[in-house]
Amino acid sequence: MRVALLTYSTRPRGGVVHTLALAEALARLGEEVHVWTLGRGGDTTFFRPVDPAVTVHAVPFAAAEEEAVGPRIVRSIAVLADAFAGERASYDVVHAQDCISANAALPCVRTIHHLDDFATPELAACHERAVVEPTVRICVSAAVAEEVRAGWGLRPTVIPNGVDAARFEAGATDGAGRAAWSDRLGDYVLALGGIEPRKGSLDLLEAFARLRERRPGLRLVIGGGETLFDYRDYRARFEARAAELGVVPEVLGVLPEDDLPSLIAQAGALAFVSTKEGFGLAALEALAAGVPVVARDLPVLREVLGETVSYARDQAGIATALDRALSDALDPAPGRALARRFTWDAAARAHRELYASLAGVPR
Repeated sequence: MRVALLTYSTRPRGGVVHTLALAEALARLGEEVHVWTLGRGGDTTFFRPVDPAVTVHAVPFAAAEEEAVGPRIVRSIAVLADAFAGERASYDVVHAQDCISANAALPCVRTIHHLDDFATPELAACHERAVVEPTVRICVSAAVAEEVRAGWGLRPTVIPNGVDAARFEAGATDGAGRAAWSDRLGDYVLALGGIEPRKGSLDLLEAFARLRERRPGLRLVIGGGETLFDYRDYRARFEARAAELGVVPEVLGVLPEDDLPSLIAQAGALAFVSTKEGFGLAALEALAAGVPVVARDLPVLREVLGETVSYARDQAGIATALDRALSDALDPAPGRALARRFTWDAAARAHRELYASLAGVPR
């Protein structure tokens, strides 16, 4: 089977991590897999090495000075669509992982990782088409599949993510890596995904200010954050409020892939307070590393994470739950057992079974 997986970026975002791990697992099953993406900033491949069994097509995407989000989305779709059009007939399955790549590849299979509410008209239209027009839909959790059913009357197939549990378990035993983070950062609470509305960054900031009153030496560390979208206004609000509160977060930005497991493992806790999620991959990676997790009380996170994490609904609750997580000794066994249950090989087998059922469905 010749499979094309499409994503919108070469940088480490959840959907991109999913795309690469799924591609490699499908290749291990013997399928011929090609990954198509937009290569921004001169990128010719992804943020990490990709198994040579997977063919990567990074379509050049030149920066345009002062380009607004809406026109950038429209141009992203057009550039990827133009590059892919000449090759799509050679694939047995075309599978897009986000609204940009789905719009570039319709008709296609589409994984809906999570649903969003966009104010930018071009983004809202991209999101709607990428839910309504694919021929087959996959969700990584039953909670998101139910949102799609309730909103559009559609019934996606549920195939959970995998987790590279062994990699993050190894982070817990990386003494040199953990010591380096400890020397640099001291004691810290970690958040991943950058500073943006969906990650609940302002709520976390307010909660951390409360927590710091009880733990004055604690630091807030934020990793990741690469995105096509423009969150400058939100980040400016975050920075202004941080100054008012006297909080100085350590914003690491995009991290080398090899540094991530030890960074997570050394954290006192992971704050996972997104307002929307599709699965909760970073939380499971932290659990694999033996790190306590405080999560926003969302149905999808209850579904995936169960009783292995602490939940909170608001800023005060987040602060209290983090304080408790930092004080109480964590038994890492239940979280690690949960993370090990989700494998990319199982995800790939489920995808291959779905692909095989698509004979006669427009690709």
